[in-house]
Amino acid sequence: MNFEAFITCAVTGSGETVDKHPAIPVTPEEIAGAAIEAAKAGAAIAHIHVRDPKTGKGARDVELYREVVRRVRESDQDVVINLTAGMGGDLVFGPGETPLPLDPSGTDMVGPLERLAHVEALLPEICTLDCGTMNFSAGDYVMTNTPSTLRAMAARVQALGVRPELEVFDTGHLVFVKQLQKEGLLDDPLMIQLCMGVAYGAPDDPLTLMSMVHQLPPGAVFSAFSLGRHQLPYAALATFAGGNVRVGLEDNLYLDKGRFASNGELVERAVTILTAMNVRILTPAEVRQKLKLTKRG
Repeated sequence: MNFEAFITCAVTGSGETVDKHPAIPVTPEEIAGAAIEAAKAGAAIAHIHVRDPKTGKGARDVELYREVVRRVRESDQDVVINLTAGMGGDLVFGPGETPLPLDPSGTDMVGPLERLAHVEALLPEICTLDCGTMNFSAGDYVMTNTPSTLRAMAARVQALGVRPELEVFDTGHLVFVKQLQKEGLLDDPLMIQLCMGVAYGAPDDPLTLMSMVHQLPPGAVFSAFSLGRHQLPYAALATFAGGNVRVGLEDNLYLDKGRFASNGELVERAVTILTAMNVRILTPAEVRQKLKLTKRG
């Protein structure tokens, strides 16, 4: 049991949720506002993607990130900034017997350093590192993170002094985390996010979660989350397992059955759950100390 936990809010993601929720943050102003709202509600960390303001689709434009980060840093609300580095690894094959050429409407593949262009430009305290390749959804889409790509990204993030949040979607990803640690590409304390219930990764049942928790490197600081209606129960389960919490519209659109959520409401509900369990919610300053982060901006 973890009696001192922090909350991360993943405020928008890059998935096809804009048409499924009336208020998914899309513009830089909306995304920054969502991060600030989440922080006011009790989140210590804001996990941030950006979207194309015209289409609502996930993007990796440095200038969009720059505007979001500027707005958050210029606000009077303290929050640890965590930028995704998962974009640029999207591979979509052609259908059936014609896997090549790749589908240009969904494929976005760039080199490891280009995937980190916004991280290098803006120097957030944290950025994500997806620790493996997987069939992420139905159809022909593959989330692509090869070992050589991940090694190059880990080395660059380490050189920049940014803490990687190691996104682990299955047990094999933990194997690779330990390999990166063995090679000296990760600094302590390791920050690991156990991403449960994502098709076709680790299921979100408690036995699988605890199996992965028992395989974590010694001293790692971890969070865990699940999707949809399982998100809020995981606020309790992750903490009971010794970890920290992630909520937000990236992973779940509803506060109650049939009632759309805001990021602030999801954080508030997580705070209610945790305080009812006698868990103290850590502040951004305490998280920086725990994870050995340097406040930027």
